[in-house]
Amino acid sequence: MVIGLADAHGRVARDLRVSLTDRCNLRCTYCMPAEGLQWLPTEETLSDDEVIRLIRVAVERLGVNRVRFTGGEPLLRPGLERIIAATVALQGSPETALTTNGLGLDKRIDRLKDAGLNRVNISLDSLDPARYAQLTRRDRLGDVLTSIEAVDRAGLRPLKVNSVVMRGTNESDVVPLAEYCLSRGYQLRFIEQMPLGPKHEWSRADMVRAAEILELLGQRFTLTPASEPRGTAPAELWDVAADDGQPGGRVGVIASVTNPFCAACDRTRLTSDGQVRSCLFSRAETDLRALLRGGASDDDIVEAWVGTHLAKPRAHGIDDESFVQPERTMSAIGG
Repeated sequence: MVIGLADAHGRVARDLRVSLTDRCNLRCTYCMPAEGLQWLPTEETLSDDEVIRLIRVAVERLGVNRVRFTGGEPLLRPGLERIIAATVALQGSPETALTTNGLGLDKRIDRLKDAGLNRVNISLDSLDPARYAQLTRRDRLGDVLTSIEAVDRAGLRPLKVNSVVMRGTNESDVVPLAEYCLSRGYQLRFIEQMPLGPKHEWSRADMVRAAEILELLGQRFTLTPASEPRGTAPAELWDVAADDGQPGGRVGVIASVTNPFCAACDRTRLTSDGQVRSCLFSRAETDLRALLRGGASDDDIVEAWVGTHLAKPRAHGIDDESFVQPERTMSAIGG
């Protein structure tokens, strides 16, 4: 029997975000300090079998039909291919996706595709090697571009590119990134910086807003709002007219701060240490790892997960004076 993950505001979660590790091989300035973070001990991280069991409960008992694997950096999880294959084999065969920084993806993309991976989102905040190194604190732009090309050759569509725009750092990359993606048929998504990085380093005044990103794009392209309904997608889409040798296409802007999509949110989240979160910005979690390791039944897990989601807040509350940034950073929650 399938029990939907409904909340008190009429939303039903169909999309599960699974963080497979809090570790990362980049040190993006908006995500973590230069020295990194205190990583979870291995014994506190869910095993492959535990991850697979919780995904099975989510899909076969709670009605989830999309599973996205995140980190930290999910490619650092040795069992990634096994977890994907087990997910695809579940009743209903949910859609699978991967959000990654791309490092080393070119060497694994064929195995991931064979395991059943449907699509990939790759983070890319600059096409300039110096700015990329400044933002990520690693000189790895060439490796990321190689991985993007490998995913392209593997035929996984749509291939999405995620870019966070930082004031005083990479505004000048907005148009080049759009030209790069449009010329190759990739789907580019610009993302407003969110308060999920190092403590006290996010400022609303310093954030590049969606309206500013669209203004930068408008200096080069003719943009028209996409006609089809947005649905539960986080990005507001814009059609780009072809001109001057530049092919047309579509870009998106995810305005999580200035124009949040909370009213249509259909996500539930599982951290790498087995905590369920109903919202990216939640300050409350439910410990499914303790249930798993304490001999709980699937019914017990369902009850705990349903209860957590029933209490999902109406909105993330960033605009509220009472808003407090979550203790976990993005790398520890999962994107």
